[in-house]
Amino acid sequence: MRNYILRRIIQIIPGLIGIIFILFFILELAPGTPVSYMMHPKMTPEQKAELEEKLGLDIPWYKRFINYIKEASKGNLGYSTTHKKPVTKVIGNYAGPTLLLALVSLTISIFIGIPAGIISAVKHHSIIDNILTVMSFIGISIPSFFFGLLLLKAFAVDIQLFPLFGLKDPLLMSDNIFDKIKDITWHLVLPSIVLGLNSTASFMRYTRSSMLEVIKQDYIRTARAKGLKDKTIIYRHAFRNGMIPLITLLGYWIPLLLSGAIVTESIFALPGLGKISVEAAMSRNYPLILGINSMLAILTLIGALVADILYAVADPRIRYD
Repeated sequence: MRNYILRRIIQIIPGLIGIIFILFFILELAPGTPVSYMMHPKMTPEQKAELEEKLGLDIPWYKRFINYIKEASKGNLGYSTTHKKPVTKVIGNYAGPTLLLALVSLTISIFIGIPAGIISAVKHHSIIDNILTVMSFIGISIPSFFFGLLLLKAFAVDIQLFPLFGLKDPLLMSDNIFDKIKDITWHLVLPSIVLGLNSTASFMRYTRSSMLEVIKQDYIRTARAKGLKDKTIIYRHAFRNGMIPLITLLGYWIPLLLSGAIVTESIFALPGLGKISVEAAMSRNYPLILGINSMLAILTLIGALVADILYAVADPRIRYD
């Protein structure tokens, strides 16, 4: 197992370099440059050339790619021209709300989607199964921006039960830590529901399909013939053997939640990576775009590694040489 983990970590490096290369190539094909965004209408060609040289855009893109890889290996992801700070500091300042939103959404998805999937599989072809199946299809199909606007209209405008925008109340003057936690939690309710809707439905569908396949196996019928309780059969035997597809989904869903937070944060005006991602795209802030996407790529590769390790934990029959 140790050798396998070391090999996978080494394999992450060329995979990450390949992803950054593709990002560089896509940004090169995109219309506009940081200079076109920053350029004054009365700027002379000499001043434009000077600005391009200052930003390092006067050399071919493949040479810029090589320089970027060299600097990234040292922990330098470039300089954000719009924030006047290094990219690492900008990401560090805005990553907290996004990670918190993704963690809460993932927790909701796991604790609702997986039990609902188990119930749907155990109650196969029943009314409960049909209702949960329809709800899961709705959750997968409905766009997050539309669902977010519906929740805002219903619970923030009409009922005024939850805050409309932001992550904290600007009028909150209390220094009590519990009041601050309560305020942030109240602001995260609607965004977490929106972001976790699709993942909850996906977890439910994967759990249901996996459990339906497992409960038809011979060893489940043998366990029932021995007189074991249904809860023991379902949760100790069937669910453990049906976890492999869920582990795969879980490994890749964390970066998907972070990338999906871009739309959710834009709807609810949360000060996270989604907000600065949109701003970076609009201002052609290439270093910040590369930094955020590189972080998502790293999380995706790490998620795949963690999923492979959890395979062996969930099923001892899986061994890595």
